[in-house]
Amino acid sequence: MLYDSLLVLALLFLATIPFVAIRGGEPVEIGDNLAYRVVLVAVVFGFFVGFWSYSGRTLGMQSWGLRLETMDGRIPSVTIASLRFAAALLSLLPFGLGFFWQLVDKERLTWHDRISKTRLVHYPREKKKEKSQRATGSSASGRDPER
Repeated sequence: MLYDSLLVLALLFLATIPFVAIRGGEPVEIGDNLAYRVVLVAVVFGFFVGFWSYSGRTLGMQSWGLRLETMDGRIPSVTIASLRFAAALLSLLPFGLGFFWQLVDKERLTWHDRISKTRLVHYPREKKKEKSQRATGSSASGRDPER
């Protein structure tokens, strides 16, 4: 989540530049600028829903070997990813209780996982040595497996 937060923050900075430019370099007041608030939410929405529905993982999730899947193991559609995003906002409302729920849930699902019928799955990365051995077809002993 920290990795994605840093990426989203950078995107929010970029989305703010046109609003600061329109105001002649003056800071943007979020409270009285509906268009600015809509753009900020759209950027966050686009980041998460875009990544989730394209590859099932954000860049931060990829770093930790996590992937978002539907209960039948598929990458979520844009509709399901959008539902999960909206449900995640609801999970935040009661002091993040919907996120902490996975600590007591027998299937380790959050509220937004349950609502959107998705789950996070951990796919550990292969070690470089294992990956190169499989690519070359050699075994751990260095011998050709065909012999």
